[in-house]
Amino acid sequence: MSAEKTNLLYHSVCLEQDLCKGCTTCIRLCPTQAIRVQNGKAKIIRERCIDCGECVRRCPYHAKKVVSDGFDALSQYKYNIALVAPAFCGQFSKATDINVILTGLKKTGFDDVFEVARGAEVITQKTREILAEKKNDKPIISSACPAVVRLIAVRFPSLSENVIPLTSPMEVAAQMARKEAREKTGLSDSEIGTFFISPCPAKVTAVKQPLALQKSDVSGVISVKDVYIRLAHTLSGMTEVEKLSVAGRDGVRWARSGGEAEALGIKNYIAVDGIHNVIKILEELEDEKLKNIDYIEALACVSGCTGGPLNVENEFIANSRIRNITEDMENAQVKADEDISLFWDKKVDYQPFSPLDSDMGEAMRKMALLEEIYQRLPQLDCGSCGSPTCREFAEDIVRGKAQEKDCIFRLREKIEMLAKEITEISKMINE
Repeated sequence: MSAEKTNLLYHSVCLEQDLCKGCTTCIRLCPTQAIRVQNGKAKIIRERCIDCGECVRRCPYHAKKVVSDGFDALSQYKYNIALVAPAFCGQFSKATDINVILTGLKKTGFDDVFEVARGAEVITQKTREILAEKKNDKPIISSACPAVVRLIAVRFPSLSENVIPLTSPMEVAAQMARKEAREKTGLSDSEIGTFFISPCPAKVTAVKQPLALQKSDVSGVISVKDVYIRLAHTLSGMTEVEKLSVAGRDGVRWARSGGEAEALGIKNYIAVDGIHNVIKILEELEDEKLKNIDYIEALACVSGCTGGPLNVENEFIANSRIRNITEDMENAQVKADEDISLFWDKKVDYQPFSPLDSDMGEAMRKMALLEEIYQRLPQLDCGSCGSPTCREFAEDIVRGKAQEKDCIFRLREKIEMLAKEITEISKMINE
């Protein structure tokens, strides 16, 4: 199994068909209606997938997988740096000191560590400056969550101008880490590996094929689960701890929902977490119902990055640990070098679904047919046909991906009609 790529989007979320039982759980929970169940197996519509990881989290048979890098990728570089997200620090019950976790990581195969919270502090500072300028009279949407940025690209293109064009803390941290490593070791960029320890598949995709950057400064992405297994064993026998943490409170609390907005120190903001809740807020924004809001912190995972599907710990417990860690922390002195790029270097374009037909006239005819079929359907959105809604099912029929008899209600009607005809014919014969 490998990650999949289309002309538009790369995807880290993949299906392991042998494990899929065709239960339809995923089609009901996918926020972008990107999954169908056909011939007893789930199928991911790649152009609709945003790699949010909901199907990974919810599949009862663990048939949805995330393809990320392994520790063997470190062998490609002379010097390897672990980019440690603040959410990672909430995964360990006995490690209340960030320095313990960072020291342990250096013993698992990394030459150095760098806190992504430092990148978050830089982005916080730059966001404050942008908000202070008040050049945008619309609510600004955070660009920190790549799943939300992709969601806007495929489903809410009218809101693309609302997204603040700042690169993610992960990317800023990677640039800063490389600069420090070059100065420390004298090595070139090609000899330095920067590996993000990721709580979610969207971060994997954001590195492999970034939407708003020409190229990511992150060399690879290793899942939290893979690192956790190694690190948990290392921590149990560790006696000496290096003082490695330099990040402050504002950066570390980005790990949980609301932490980014709190760090900004603003009043009129919304902090929404959970991809389905994010969609509700974006719909409100699209309908121009949130004009009094200055900033929207939108995170695909419940509780924020502590709730990522590649994490190990319960998100609410991890959230509590982050809160305890930051309680007595002070803010760090934030300074970003001028050669650190903070803004996107390309525009995030609308990623449309495939049209019904390349010919406009034929597309209109198919749209009329779609509406005609939809009116014949029960409009219960039960999902038993393998499509998430009756409207999506009608579209699948028009696209030649499904048949009307796949609807159990329409099939039952036909069977009842056929049974009635047989009964009438039988009566005629007997007479």
